[in-house]
Amino acid sequence: MQHIFPLHNTVKHYDWGSAEWIPALMGEKNPLKEPWAELWMGTHPLGPSGVFFEGRERDLGELIREEPEFFLGGELYRAWGGLPFLFKLLAAEKPLSIQAHPSLEQAVEGFERENRAGISLEAPERNYKDRNHKPEIICALTGFDALCGFREPGKIRHSLESLTRQAAVLERDLEPLIRAENLKIFLKRLFELSVETRKELTGTLRAGIDTNPPEAGPFMRRFAELYPDDPAIIAPLYLNLVHLEPGEALFLPAGVLHAYIHGFGVELMANSDNVLRGGLTSKYMDLQELISVLDFSAFSVQILHPEEKAPGIHAYPSFTGEFSLARLDSGGHERLEAPAGRPCIAIITGGEALYRASDAQMRLKQGQSIFIPAGAPGSFQGNFSACLASPGSTPAEKSPDAAGGNG
Repeated sequence: MQHIFPLHNTVKHYDWGSAEWIPALMGEKNPLKEPWAELWMGTHPLGPSGVFFEGRERDLGELIREEPEFFLGGELYRAWGGLPFLFKLLAAEKPLSIQAHPSLEQAVEGFERENRAGISLEAPERNYKDRNHKPEIICALTGFDALCGFREPGKIRHSLESLTRQAAVLERDLEPLIRAENLKIFLKRLFELSVETRKELTGTLRAGIDTNPPEAGPFMRRFAELYPDDPAIIAPLYLNLVHLEPGEALFLPAGVLHAYIHGFGVELMANSDNVLRGGLTSKYMDLQELISVLDFSAFSVQILHPEEKAPGIHAYPSFTGEFSLARLDSGGHERLEAPAGRPCIAIITGGEALYRASDAQMRLKQGQSIFIPAGAPGSFQGNFSACLASPGSTPAEKSPDAAGGNG
């Protein structure tokens, strides 16, 4: 049996993507300056990774289904029936839509409900594409800006009051937002703003005013340019603005309203395509369904830093059974071992590594990725850095092998 499986991955060219970051990491040219938004590593049917196996290109998911014990390991295969995560490079030149993901229970109920209603899986108004939840972690490779979870109601009120003091024409129309009894009512009233008020809000933000918090102003002006007359352009007043430095990460559980604004990182998620949007988008938005899955409590942002598990191997906290993220930095260490008995996907983010498995070896350059079967663990040597995705320590409740995209 072959022991080394370099990956050939799918690139997604969503319009919010960067023309520079992913091509630069992979050492590829992009003469047409096409946006490279995401590079998918995994078995998702809309972008499965290919591997060169026994003389020809094969679909990674097909190989896993043919030899699950070797590629996944028996326990993992019995728990999920497939690779339980999707690993990505994500390059956001423009902001992604504001969105949230349902819990496992909400996903199962919503999927069955829409099936009973006869809504096609391909229909734009379909909210639930599968029965699974979609927790995710984003780890920054560059400086990375995001919106994540509701701010405290008192801070939101104070920010809105500051806005109306500078734009008196908005005071009457935004007063219902300021007086909202809770965040659920606030969000409903926000999207009930009239067309005239939305236009006035866009014009006010484009003109440039002082904001509270002050760092919200540039983001809101950017949103107003990209999504004029969308009430969610004031999202930095009601959602937490988060900045990640390279190596820092953010975990997003179910029900947390969020958006990636700008930056380059690796994203690791459970296999699901369940996305409920909440603004900054031209795509379908079901406000009632979004509200039904949201956690309206104030969100305490926790920026994650990895812990050293072995010399040169640093792991981020794992909050779900489907995945765990680690960073490999050779730093002069003689050999870095891949986790034994667990399938992994590794991508080289800097330098060059020599990968050995059994009696085979392969040199991996920056931007190259590799699948490591549970039955054929290997080791890395060289002067390099890498990000490594594997299942979490405990299998979660069985979920289908279907993952999805952002935006």
